[in-house]
Amino acid sequence: MTDKMLMKAEGRELILERVFDAPRRLVFEAFTKAEHLKHWWGPRGWELTVCNVDFRPGGVWHYCMKCMDEKQGSFYGMESWGKAVYEEITEGESFVYVDCFSDAEGNVNTSLPSTRIKLIFEELDGKTKVVNHAFYDSEEALKTVLEMGMEQGIRETWDRLAEHLQSAN
Repeated sequence: MTDKMLMKAEGRELILERVFDAPRRLVFEAFTKAEHLKHWWGPRGWELTVCNVDFRPGGVWHYCMKCMDEKQGSFYGMESWGKAVYEEITEGESFVYVDCFSDAEGNVNTSLPSTRIKLIFEELDGKTKVVNHAFYDSEEALKTVLEMGMEQGIRETWDRLAEHLQSAN
């Protein structure tokens, strides 16, 4: 499964899995610390221009992805703001958060679906299997994000994570 993301939708849940060639501690940090997230979060051609992380239950991650790739046509210069609120954390093993589209001030955009995500990090002989359970309010909400191109975006994002882990390892 290394370098290949498995993806399946079941009802209102989207499950993603991938094995990364890096120790669990590093992969967990890559998902929870701004100094890592800035290097890989978002699809190719997009950068995190804002990345504020308060990683604790009740804490918030507020970020802005901006398209910096002129070859992406009408997306060039576009900003996409997000806000995550952490609910549960088991240090080094898993965490749960609610992820929403937002504006620059952190106000949630209620016209777009939010997601409750549980990320699990499993040790596999020096590698790490990441399992992402994303729960949507409805099957229609899940369909909406899939139609927005989320599958390609997350594949590119996790490819960028794999590249970052190799340089950070």
